[in-house]
Amino acid sequence: MNILVFVKRVPDTESRIRIQHETRTIAEDGLNFVISPYDEYAVEEALRLKEAQGGTVRVVSVGRDETATVLRKCLAMGADEVLLVKDDLPETYDGLRTARIIARAVERKLAGADLLLFGKQSVGADNSQVPAMVAELLGLPQATVVTKLEVEGASATALREIEGGLEKVVLSLPAVISAQKGLNEPRYETLKGIMAAKKKPVPVVTLDELGFGAGDLVPAVETTGLDVPAARQAGKILKGDPAETARELVRLLRDEAKVI
Repeated sequence: MNILVFVKRVPDTESRIRIQHETRTIAEDGLNFVISPYDEYAVEEALRLKEAQGGTVRVVSVGRDETATVLRKCLAMGADEVLLVKDDLPETYDGLRTARIIARAVERKLAGADLLLFGKQSVGADNSQVPAMVAELLGLPQATVVTKLEVEGASATALREIEGGLEKVVLSLPAVISAQKGLNEPRYETLKGIMAAKKKPVPVVTLDELGFGAGDLVPAVETTGLDVPAARQAGKILKGDPAETARELVRLLRDEAKVI
């Protein structure tokens, strides 16, 4: 089985994010970057399928040169090969732009895959768009937010989260799957894997090599502002007569919280 996994380099979820208001971007100096957590479920699922059925796991990422670090982590986990699609633009929040790059890379450099695995979303943009868009661009069946996956022969059966339950989807391969928390428990890299990963090359393909011209990938999304969430206000404790307290609570919910 030939499996492709797509990962993204994102700030560690425990990092303290600072905003550069002049450029409407996050300040990257001092930040620790990791594989987007949902993508780790996708990598682990690919490795388990390979262990059960044989085949090859190739991990792909779109980004700048620094992205090679997270690709080496995937090699240390057990991936056979990696590929960096070099894109020098910082975060654009344009899911369709990223999906077009990935779809073109699959068509021109990664043909023949039986399964394309993604995390359900990146923890950077959180838009949950790219897997579904890639499936549409490539004309492939898809199942998103998957918590259980079984592959047998030329078909796959996926359980995906929906409101109030699970939905069973049967797909013919090749197909696109996006992983949700609960699909598996990602493994840690071994020391042997880390040392071996340092010696493996990280091949790079440029956007020019994929046939994109200078004006083909202009972001269609404009960032007009970026800020961290407002600090939470301290809670209020109401004391006194129950009737007066109830009236004050209703007033606060109506006038301050504006929820009624």
